Amino acid sequence: MKTNLFLLFASFLTISGLLGQEKKDILLTIDDKPIYAKEFKQVYKKNLDLVQEENQKTVDGYLDLFVDYKLKVAEAYAQNLDERESYIRDFSKYEEQLSRNYIYEDQVTGNLVREAYERGKEEIHASHILIMCNFDAIAQDTLAAYNKIERIRKRALAGEDFATLASTTSEEPGAKEKKGDLGYFSAFDMVYTFENVAYATPVGEISEIVRTQFGYHIIKIHDRREKLPPVAVAHIMISTKDDSVGIESKKRIDDIYAQILQGEKFEDLAKQYSDDKGTAMKGGKMRDFSRGDLNAPPFENMSYALENPGDISEPVQTRFGWHIIKLLKKLERKPFSEKRMEIERKVKSGDRSKIVTNAVTEQLKEKLNVVEGTSYAPYFKTYVTDSVLSGDWKYTPVPNADNKIIFTVGTRKVDFEEFAQYINKRQGKVRPHRQKMNLLSTIFDEFETKVLKEYFRETLEKENDEYASIIREYRDGLLIFEVMSDNVWNKAKLDSVGQEAFFAKNRSNYLWKQRATIESYAATSAKLAKQIQQLLKEGKSVEEVKETINKDDKVYVIVTEGTFEEGAKELPDGFKFEEGISDTYMMNNAHVIIKVKEVLAPGPKELDDVRGRVMSDYQNYLETEWMQSLKEKYTVEVNKKVLKRIKKELDS
Repeated sequence: MKTNLFLLFASFLTISGLLGQEKKDILLTIDDKPIYAKEFKQVYKKNLDLVQEENQKTVDGYLDLFVDYKLKVAEAYAQNLDERESYIRDFSKYEEQLSRNYIYEDQVTGNLVREAYERGKEEIHASHILIMCNFDAIAQDTLAAYNKIERIRKRALAGEDFATLASTTSEEPGAKEKKGDLGYFSAFDMVYTFENVAYATPVGEISEIVRTQFGYHIIKIHDRREKLPPVAVAHIMISTKDDSVGIESKKRIDDIYAQILQGEKFEDLAKQYSDDKGTAMKGGKMRDFSRGDLNAPPFENMSYALENPGDISEPVQTRFGWHIIKLLKKLERKPFSEKRMEIERKVKSGDRSKIVTNAVTEQLKEKLNVVEGTSYAPYFKTYVTDSVLSGDWKYTPVPNADNKIIFTVGTRKVDFEEFAQYINKRQGKVRPHRQKMNLLSTIFDEFETKVLKEYFRETLEKENDEYASIIREYRDGLLIFEVMSDNVWNKAKLDSVGQEAFFAKNRSNYLWKQRATIESYAATSAKLAKQIQQLLKEGKSVEEVKETINKDDKVYVIVTEGTFEEGAKELPDGFKFEEGISDTYMMNNAHVIIKVKEVLAPGPKELDDVRGRVMSDYQNYLETEWMQSLKEKYTVEVNKKVLKRIKKELDS
């Protein structure tokens, strides 16, 4: 890297005051592209606690990291990775999300979030009758569907059995069998318009007619009840996918359950035997959950069936394996402050977002002083053919003489031609419509909101320093991910020849510690451990020991077999390998005897034994080589005077 520390020369003082101030703010340049002191100070203050090496926490040390970071960004632009589809998609999604915080939605979204939280405190049991009617149906079909549901509602109000009406008149698939019964539901389980009417209708009554995208509904409310809050449980899991110790999963879970019944501590058994490594060392404790969260109904149902803290279930099977569940606590409902973010995500991703979008568009129009022009509808009624309904419309440019301004936002004029190009891009990608002008109206609403948001974001990055800093950091981070994937990570992953050569060259770094093939016996008491020692000294096999110790369908010893390195978690702390029968060790409240069958000397590992580690080391090697090439490719110049001022500011 051609690095030159430069000073601002006296000749620069003749430049205008503004330009002089900008030059003073430039900390460094990469191939003459300026990077300002303000950005460096922001990231230094934000990330200093994340830096592990003490020598990199100084301004000079962190500057080296910062320069490497900016070199990667420069190379990403040089490789045109900012034009890659995956980058554009991910960045646009984040930009859209971030800008929401600076526009509008707080009040509208906040009201919807609060409403959903309150509704989520209860469940509604309801039935409905549906007369299907496409949201885009012609007026004649819409009226016919409405009249039909109105007649059915009158019959229901007159006292006819709702279930019978549903089975004979509802057009919902399966209505005849289910008789319109929806079971219990709560907030977010149904489309929002349906949910609104359901929550507004008293128990025992029949709702007003409600229109959704499926058609016209009437709803009968049967019951309302409290929605149960989450539960806290611990579990012991034996996976059915990997029977690593040579014992059938069901037999192993039954053995563990037998030990629980005999008085062994649940938490100790979870630590020692559970295959859910994420919870095992916490005594099996899981994160709190509600019905439906785990996508494992047998587990959820059993958890809610336990009545008192400390109750333990019999073994229950799920698609993950066999479980024993212990109820720790039936929780209280989380306060709004803790649920707000979760509910907000659902509001923004579900059909409630349409309400927010409509409010946003109107507020942006007012904020950005949008000036309305010529309506697109009269011209586009003939310009766009009905083939657009099937996504086959053949776009042709709008003639200059016909090209009118639809609306103006700031300095940007949005005309017929721009909208026509957007229709061409979006046709076939929006939900199907039956009426051309309805489709164009849907596309225009989307187009108008898109244009207004884009213009707002463009001005926001120029005018709001906080937003500009956050969006720049994310933009650079995405580009670095792309450039590192191409030049380091994927290369290391796919280059099997390079991996093998690297492994061969550095084989002395990949050695086995001393290992041993063992049998580990975990007994429930010191007396039994002593008896096991004697049996092993007599040459008894694993099965003979188990048959002797485990009597009357009770499990007093669990055996683990395998080959392990020194220091493995399956071994007692400080255990030394010597062939023969060990003394008794305490592990997780179990009395452990280890029979060392064979001691294996340290030696070289094969590539398949350490492929993951080799790949990681190979990646580090490739990154070091690649970074050196970037330092040789780009010219970095650091403004020594500005750097000195930064040190003084940050050290004060």
